[in-house]
Amino acid sequence: MTRSGVCLSAARSHRCGRRAAAVAIGALAVALAAPAAASAAPEAPAVIATITVGSQPWGVAVNPVTGTAYVANSFSNTVSVISGRSRMVTDTIDVGTFPTQVAVNPRTDTLYVTDYNAGAVSVINGRTNTVTDTITVGTEPEWIAVNPMTGTVYVGNEISDTVSVISGRTNTVTATILVGSGPQGVAVNPVTGTVYVANTGSDSVSVISGRTNTVTATIAVGANPTGDAVNPITGTVYVANNIGNTMSVISGRTNTVIGTIGVGTNPAGVAVNPMTGTVYVANISDGTVSVISEWTGRVIATVTVGGNPVGIAVNPMTGTVYTDDNSGTTASVISR
Repeated sequence: MTRSGVCLSAARSHRCGRRAAAVAIGALAVALAAPAAASAAPEAPAVIATITVGSQPWGVAVNPVTGTAYVANSFSNTVSVISGRSRMVTDTIDVGTFPTQVAVNPRTDTLYVTDYNAGAVSVINGRTNTVTDTITVGTEPEWIAVNPMTGTVYVGNEISDTVSVISGRTNTVTATILVGSGPQGVAVNPVTGTVYVANTGSDSVSVISGRTNTVTATIAVGANPTGDAVNPITGTVYVANNIGNTMSVISGRTNTVIGTIGVGTNPAGVAVNPMTGTVYVANISDGTVSVISEWTGRVIATVTVGGNPVGIAVNPMTGTVYTDDNSGTTASVISR
């Protein structure tokens, strides 16, 4: 069905500081680049595992430190915990009503899950897999992101047209920022602290300063922007335009669109591997993931996963990609 212009499964019933971040990212890049240079050319990405999770899975996140992946199951009101080693579900966590997206802070091993129908965010301890707090935010929160350097969490409230700013230390809302119409995708650059919000109803991206919690720019993109992601090394932002089957590429330095790339049908979730510069887009209506080279700006592979993939995440340490089938009960694991 279509809600707020976003094409989803027919089964769905409703709609520390900057320098430290740069050093950490740079060190990780060096660590991963050395073995890559000595290895043979990588094989084409492909589905290497299909995992049964809850009903109508939506958002996906992965902790690069532990290798654990998390899937928000919107109809089951749960989060599935997946071991990156065994590719099996090791736990299932009860959360609020209709969870949609999940974000993880790898420094604290804390998860944040948007409970869409409850207007809240569930806070989960990643070590114990238990809900430790529930935070009230705006109306129908859908997408979420966390800055691991500051611990600050950003929540897009679709009906309120706002972003809730949450302190990861106190689990309280510290600011509410008015953005465009129907905010969905939220991404944060941990190096600059800048937040990017895809406004589905106004075909734009709001740029927010993480220091002042104010909108500093509004960028026009394609029709019905949904998910977004940012490469903290290059500062480039990627936005899936759900209607039009394209992805807008934004320069984080100039806040201008520098490219538009054709992808699959009704793209939604976006993930980027900063170590390789590879971008992944989940295409809902044709059951595929578009794999894009940041360096060439071209689609280099299309991986068939089946169903209606919405959420997508990549582990930069291993290159492993996780997506889900919003029309069913499975998550797919894609090789690098």
